[in-house]
Amino acid sequence: MEERKRIAIFASGNGTNCENIIRYFQAKGDAEIAFVLSNKADAYALVRARRLGVKTVVMTRDTFNDESAVMELMRREHVGFIVLAGFLLLVPPFLIDAFDHRMVNIHPALLPKYGGKGMYGRHVHEAVKAAGESETGMTVHWVTREYDSGAIIAQYKTAISPTDTVDDIAAKEHELEMKYFPEVIDRIISGL
Repeated sequence: MEERKRIAIFASGNGTNCENIIRYFQAKGDAEIAFVLSNKADAYALVRARRLGVKTVVMTRDTFNDESAVMELMRREHVGFIVLAGFLLLVPPFLIDAFDHRMVNIHPALLPKYGGKGMYGRHVHEAVKAAGESETGMTVHWVTREYDSGAIIAQYKTAISPTDTVDDIAAKEHELEMKYFPEVIDRIISGL
């Protein structure tokens, strides 16, 4: 398989997006998940990956910031593309530079709104609710040196109502992630 079609997924949490992406590419067959990397040994994303036969890697923050360790892993596994799917560590500049326009992140809001340091998961949905927004959505963007500031690749919206709870907003936004995130990754990889 061509190197550009070998994907590393970085995840810190439950891993629903991670599992969805793995299943999508296992069914489609034109790209391969090289491994799932997490900074948390107890991240459920690792369990999901192992159940689907995908290699897993756990790295502490210190190891993740060690250029020789990370780049050796990328070379050894022939990774051509990186997907951040609920990964909570700041990606070090050496990795961003090495994977320029070959690393994407998903954000659970319509950037540039509700992005930046500390804006992840439930925090984002709480902010959307507090602002009284009539819609929310997901954004897939290129990873750059600043949180959530890379060029937007794709956005998908969903209506929300004043009676929606934070959990309702999260569920509506998550539906968009499940439907569209793997397709967006596929389109990007096809164009590399």
